[in-house]
Amino acid sequence: MLGFLAASIIVFVWSGWIVVSKAGAVSAMTIYDIAALRFGVASIVALPIVLYYRPWKGMPLYRMLVLGSLAGVPYVLLSYAGFTYAPAAHGGVFLNGLLPAFTLLISWLWLSERPGYLQVIGSTVIVAGAWLVASSNNKLELSESWTGDMLFMLAGAVFSVYMLLNRRWNVSVLQVLLCTSLLNGLIYLPIWALLLPSNLAEAQMSHILLQGAYQGLLPTMVGLIMLSYAVRHIGAPATAAMMSAVPCLGAILGLLFLNENLGLNGWLGILLLTPGIIVIAICRKPVK
Repeated sequence: MLGFLAASIIVFVWSGWIVVSKAGAVSAMTIYDIAALRFGVASIVALPIVLYYRPWKGMPLYRMLVLGSLAGVPYVLLSYAGFTYAPAAHGGVFLNGLLPAFTLLISWLWLSERPGYLQVIGSTVIVAGAWLVASSNNKLELSESWTGDMLFMLAGAVFSVYMLLNRRWNVSVLQVLLCTSLLNGLIYLPIWALLLPSNLAEAQMSHILLQGAYQGLLPTMVGLIMLSYAVRHIGAPATAAMMSAVPCLGAILGLLFLNENLGLNGWLGILLLTPGIIVIAICRKPVK
């Protein structure tokens, strides 16, 4: 039961991240400010943990830099930029919903891991559902939302490569903290302070605290720990299957807190892609 509880917490953390990120992207802050708050808070929390456990031992520098860049600044900036154009629910669909399909495709092209028949069907269903969601806006909003959707897909592709390397290199939770939180904070924060546009001084303190606390703590710390616990106790397929609820819950939270209604096509698309995600999660072993 505790494993399923941990997986449920992950679903709420990631769904909430979608709404919080959308709120930050349309606030007075720039996307660079939001990234600075994320990596600033995360690196402060991660620093004593990393110094105590020293997870860099035995880990080549190039692996640290590759993992840090894939799951760090490029990924979050692409995601935040997507939220400036597209509704929150589109983030749930194109960041989280398409992730299994992207992972299968990249595994096939890069690692020669041929997907199984059911996985191909699941991927097709996911893509069809995503297309319905993307076409749910009216004509005036469609051009902007498509820009956001493309940014989300690019971010998802980047994160898919990170996930594959994470599995291939057998990266530990502490090494993830080192690469994605601490290294990104050390590299990005000076660049942001010296070179990047910022409106942090004009932002409301409540918005700053929300973005700093949520972005810096929940996905990077709580989500990471809960994910590790869930995979250990109920297995990766069951955890991934529960994560299929993120697009739907993200859309519901977007409706409740941001007054974003997807329309009939959008809701049908989310209902369609959810079983596709579950199929890929359950039938996760590739056929070589």
